[in-house]
Amino acid sequence: MKRVIKILLLFVLVTVVSISILLASLYIYVKEEVTTPGEASSTTLRNIKQGTLIGFETDNGTHAWLGIPYAQPPLGSLRWKAPRPAEAWSGQYRAVDFSSDCAQPWQGSEDCLYLNVWAPNEVTNRPLPVMFWIHGGGNTRGSSSSVSYNGANLAYQHGLIVVSINYRLGPLGWFRHPALRNDSPEDNSGNYGTLDIIEALRWVRTNIGAFGGDTENVTIFGESAGGYNVLTMLASPLAEGLFHKAIVQSGGIDITPVTHAENYLDDADPGSPRSAREMVNNLLVIDSLAQNSPPLTRRTAKMQQEAMSTQALASYMLTKSPDQIFAALTYQGPRKVESQKTQSAGQPNIFGDGFVLPNNMEKSVLFSDISLYNAVPIILGTNRDEMTLFNLTNSTYIDMLFGVLPVRFKDREGYQKMIQYGSDLWKLRGVDSLASLMRKAQGKQVFAYRWDLDDLRDLGFIDLQSLLGASHAMEIPFVFGNLTNSIRIYYQGSMTAETEAVSTSMMSYWAQFAYTGDPGRGRSGEEVEWTEWQNGEPNQQRLMIFDSVLDGGNRMSSERITEATLKTRSLKDGHFVDKP
Repeated sequence: MKRVIKILLLFVLVTVVSISILLASLYIYVKEEVTTPGEASSTTLRNIKQGTLIGFETDNGTHAWLGIPYAQPPLGSLRWKAPRPAEAWSGQYRAVDFSSDCAQPWQGSEDCLYLNVWAPNEVTNRPLPVMFWIHGGGNTRGSSSSVSYNGANLAYQHGLIVVSINYRLGPLGWFRHPALRNDSPEDNSGNYGTLDIIEALRWVRTNIGAFGGDTENVTIFGESAGGYNVLTMLASPLAEGLFHKAIVQSGGIDITPVTHAENYLDDADPGSPRSAREMVNNLLVIDSLAQNSPPLTRRTAKMQQEAMSTQALASYMLTKSPDQIFAALTYQGPRKVESQKTQSAGQPNIFGDGFVLPNNMEKSVLFSDISLYNAVPIILGTNRDEMTLFNLTNSTYIDMLFGVLPVRFKDREGYQKMIQYGSDLWKLRGVDSLASLMRKAQGKQVFAYRWDLDDLRDLGFIDLQSLLGASHAMEIPFVFGNLTNSIRIYYQGSMTAETEAVSTSMMSYWAQFAYTGDPGRGRSGEEVEWTEWQNGEPNQQRLMIFDSVLDGGNRMSSERITEATLKTRSLKDGHFVDKP
């Protein structure tokens, strides 16, 4: 009996911790099944460019339309091409359920270019601001259908139109191989996921008026890779005029040269381990192993690829399934890589192709001149403990039970130092340096924040507050007002009123920014005043801290990180300095 109890307890603990990790993960996300919406409602009939659309009434005072095609399915010959506008339909299109996720490891489909719309069910006399959400997931995983991204509460409470989208992921979203070139600069760019987002914004400009949205007041916002993609919209000349405000949650930007996307590892100008040519090498090696023929090495695979005609190469790549393509992304099997570089999974290359994205993507140049980017009012923010999520299983600092459960610290101080410096570096790159550049370039339209809320409870012998704290992605359900039971369980007292108040504040600020371009005192007019980023004196107030009243509440702070101060602090600390 005791053995059974122990097994059950272990199962519960594994489940709880796993869910906690999944909720915030950059790579793995929670997709909860939505409640069947019921019968489509005639009150939701809308006429858009493609035809008549019918959605449903939600339980909280909004109308919803789920799974609306904004582009043609990128199947067959349309794989690795710019998205084509969605085709018209006859009759009524039933938009009452989410579409398939975009193809990603272990799941999804290539037929995935769909979006969702939530709108208040009360008719207004003037168009409403539009908030356009871009999900995260390392540009390799994720979906607009995650329960955390449901836009109903945000739309209803603050009179907004909320849109969320799917876009192509991984090597299906960003892939540039010479064999795929034609006469179209968009098709040749290789930045297909970026182009999907632009196409969805074009759809919004054409159709959102039918839902009560203001085509001249669109705020794009996203978290992690979604925040990264928000910044690419600022950088892309093709996105000019398609949005008017931007919010970047835990983002940053790092655009690579096209050579990284195309070239072999051993070229004079070497490509990335995830370049298109190296992925084709992996496909050829994997095929040789599957055929029980003499296995190819990377060297012989390269020779075979070079010997294939352009047409044969294109045909070969188009016949591969999404699962095979993602397998090639992560393959590290028997082959020699002369450069000693190894293949690794992770965020795909997004590259300056000279058409979708500029060739020179050095942020110190790009965001220093408003003639070089789509300058709009912007909020930039990070979470205080971004890096905890990615180090929960770091055996250097944490003892793992059965290799799965983080049970106790080996080196608490070392863990905390690593998290602090890693998270500060994220803030430096994603907030402080960008805010400083943009404030100088575009004036008083730049705002910054940090999420500090860490009122997590202990789960048995697992100290979530120390392990996760204010982790990456934990702010998302607070922004959308989706504090579901699966979220509440991780917070002290199953979430106190003080903790819930942070969600109310964030929603109010986000909505006010969408309306006016200035978060100010929030939509309620009763929040702490959020003022612009300042480049001046060290004691000037420059960023909003989001926290519960238990830890000081929402407040403005003068904190600022520079490369010099971070380096000086780390050297003075001495924890990570090599010792003789």
